[in-house]
Amino acid sequence: MSEAFLWGALAASSLLIGALIVYWRPVSQGLLGLIMAFGAGVLISAVAYELVAEALDTGERFAPVAAGLAAGALTFFAGDWYIDRLGGDKRKHSDQDAGGSALPLTLGIVLDGIPESITLGLTLLAGEGVSAAMLAAVFLSNLPESMAATTGFERSGRSRRWTICLWLAVIAVSGLAALAGYSLLDGAADETVAFVLAFAGGAVLTMLADTMMPEAFKYGGKQVGLLTTFGFAVAVGIVALEHA
Repeated sequence: MSEAFLWGALAASSLLIGALIVYWRPVSQGLLGLIMAFGAGVLISAVAYELVAEALDTGERFAPVAAGLAAGALTFFAGDWYIDRLGGDKRKHSDQDAGGSALPLTLGIVLDGIPESITLGLTLLAGEGVSAAMLAAVFLSNLPESMAATTGFERSGRSRRWTICLWLAVIAVSGLAALAGYSLLDGAADETVAFVLAFAGGAVLTMLADTMMPEAFKYGGKQVGLLTTFGFAVAVGIVALEHA
């Protein structure tokens, strides 16, 4: 069980790394957009190969997969809509004014990361260790989010101690989410596991289309198409090496 927590925390540790990079040398919005595009490509690959394809192989029926995709997408959409109304709609903006919206921003960041972390825990159930492709996808996708949010926190006057404590708390929550994905579904029926995998896939895909990819294009321009494809190809390569 502790292994699931550690993998979840390791994948989310890039949140803290992103903040430290910003403190060391501020990153331009254009570069942030390109990093975000690469991370989006990696996550799209993870959704396709590590979540939906695995859900189909596990459940052997399309019904629980379809239900999981729909439930995940609707759950993220509803949660994201509510957090946006609270003031967390700019959690991936480096030009945000986060002065009065720290709680909704934090909730939004947690909402983005929980489906990914749960999935990491699920990949351990097969007994073959954590999925390297999913681990890379979560780690890389967290970097631009952390860098953008940290830049915004800096501009709004938040102390560095406050920001680092925030990221450490989110890392802990991500580890717990991975632990939950492993422990609660260990021994569950195949169709239940398929539903949860598809649920995570629907939530992550909705997050990508709703928040990550629009921001990548806004800051990175047309080059984001190339970087997204490159990220996808890198993740496919990792999957191929895993199954070689």
